[in-house]
Amino acid sequence: MFMSRSRSSAPHRSRKPYLLQKPHGTLIPRVQAVGPQHFGIVAIDCAKARSKYLLADFFGRPLIEPTPLPHSRGDFQAAIARIRQAMSEHDLRDIVIAIEMTGEYHRPVQRAFRQAGFEIRLVHPLTAKQYRQPADPENKTDDTDLAAIFRAATQGFGLLEPTWPDDYLTLQLLRRHRRDLVVKNAALYCQIRETLHAAMPGFAACFKQLWESPAALVLARHTASAEAILQAGSAGLQDILAQAQVRPHRDTLPKVLAWAGQAPPGHALSAVQQRILCSLDDDRQEKTRQILALERDLAHLVVRTPYALLLIIPGINIVTVADLAGEFGPIHFYRNANAITGRGGLVPSRYQSDQVDCPNGPLRRRANHRLRAVLMQTADNLILCNHYFRARSQLWTCQGRDPRWIRVKIVKIFSRLAFAMVAGRQLFPHPCCQPRDYLLGKLLAFHADHGTPLELQRQDLEAVIEHLPTQSRRQEAEPLQKQLDDMCKRRRGPQPLAAIIPIVLARLGIDMVQSESTGRVPS
Repeated sequence: MFMSRSRSSAPHRSRKPYLLQKPHGTLIPRVQAVGPQHFGIVAIDCAKARSKYLLADFFGRPLIEPTPLPHSRGDFQAAIARIRQAMSEHDLRDIVIAIEMTGEYHRPVQRAFRQAGFEIRLVHPLTAKQYRQPADPENKTDDTDLAAIFRAATQGFGLLEPTWPDDYLTLQLLRRHRRDLVVKNAALYCQIRETLHAAMPGFAACFKQLWESPAALVLARHTASAEAILQAGSAGLQDILAQAQVRPHRDTLPKVLAWAGQAPPGHALSAVQQRILCSLDDDRQEKTRQILALERDLAHLVVRTPYALLLIIPGINIVTVADLAGEFGPIHFYRNANAITGRGGLVPSRYQSDQVDCPNGPLRRRANHRLRAVLMQTADNLILCNHYFRARSQLWTCQGRDPRWIRVKIVKIFSRLAFAMVAGRQLFPHPCCQPRDYLLGKLLAFHADHGTPLELQRQDLEAVIEHLPTQSRRQEAEPLQKQLDDMCKRRRGPQPLAAIIPIVLARLGIDMVQSESTGRVPS
C-alpha cells in the first residue's frame, strides 16, 4: 500500500532540516550550558512491583550503581533523597530522569519523580532494545537495559511527553472504555444470535432488524421455543408484550405464529437455553446503558473543545468527534496536518541506498495504532455518509485505485480540513460541507436520542456556542428559529425544547422572531 508523492509538485516548500536527534529528546544545549561532567542522567528500568535505577553523568561515569527500587512511597522518597545527595556530592547542576515505557507499569515511577520536580524523559522499549543489542548481544538483564536506556537518552531518544489538560485525558480514557464496551457488546450480539438459533431456529428471520425490534427478544425470553409460542397464541403473546410495555408492529405476531407452526425442532433443553439467553440479554442491556451514559459524558466534554466545529461535516457525529479529540489531544501539539497522519503512520516508508530509491513503500508499521484506527474509521464514515467523499471514492475506484489507497487519501484530505478548522477556530466552505450540517441541530438530535436531561442540554449548547465564529452564528440560528416556529404551531403536549431554544438564540446574539401562532407555548 502506498501513497504517490511527486518531488516536483511543491518546489516552493522549504526542505525539512536534517536532524541527528529527536527534536523533543535533544539534551545538547543543556549539556553545553553546564558541562558534561555536571549533567546527570538517571536511567530507570521499570517492572510491575519494582524497578531498578542508576545515576551517571553525561560521559557515562556511574555515580549511583544499579539499585533496586520497590514501588512504595517510602522507597520512592528514599531514592529521590539519594539522587539529590549525589547531585550535591558530584556537583551535578542539571539532571533528567530517563524511564523506559512499559504500558502502565512505569506510571507510578513517572508520577513520583515528576511530583518531586524532576524532568521526565521516556524511552520506547524498541529504542532501548536497539541500544542494548550491539553492546550486549543475546544478553538481556536489568543492568544491560539500564545501560541501553542511558545510551538512548544521551543520543536524544529520551523524549519529553507533552502534558495534556484533564479534559482531553478524560476524553481519551472514556472513549477507549466505550470502545471496549462496544467490542464486548458486539460479541454478545453474536452469542445471543447463536443461543437464539439453537433454541428457536429461524425465529430471528421474522424480524427485519432483530436488534431494532424490541418485541423480538421480549418474546424469545418468555417463550424460548416454538411450542411455547403456539401454546401462548396471539392473545398470550400480546399479554407478554403489554407487560413489557412494548407495542409490536401489526405484522409481527402473525409472522411469529406462522413461523412457530412450521419451525424445525429446537434444542432439547429449552429451559437451559432460555436461562442462558436471559443472562446474555441482561448483560447486553446493561452494556448498552453504560455506552449511552458514556456517550452523554463524551458529548459534555467534546463541546468544550474546538473539535466540536467538526460536527458541521456530514458523516461526523458526536462519537466520532470524541474519538478524534481523545486520540489527537490538544491541536497545538501538531505543527501541521502532516504531523497528525505522520503520528498515525499514514505515510509511505522509504528505502534508499546509493542510486536505488523506493520512496513509495508500504505504510509505516511503527505508529500510534489507536490514532490510525480512529482516522481510518472516520474515512469509512465519510465514504458512507458524505456525498463529496463518496463521489471521490467512486471516481478513484473507477480509475482502478486500491481501496486502501482511497481510504488513506481521504484521511489526508480530512486531516488537512480538520487541522485548519480546529487550529484556526473557523469554518470553511469546503465541498464536503455543501450542504453543511448545523452544529446545534446535530447536538440537539444527539441529546434527544440519548434522553439527556434538559439542564445538561442547555449547558452543552451554551458551551459549544463559545467555539462558533461570530459570522457563522446567524446560520446556526435559522434552523433553530424554524424548529421553534414549528413547535409553536403544533403545540402537542409538553415541548421542553421550546424553553431552551430562545435561550440559545439569545446566546447566539440573534433577535428571536415571534411566531405567528398565538397562545402560551407549553414548557
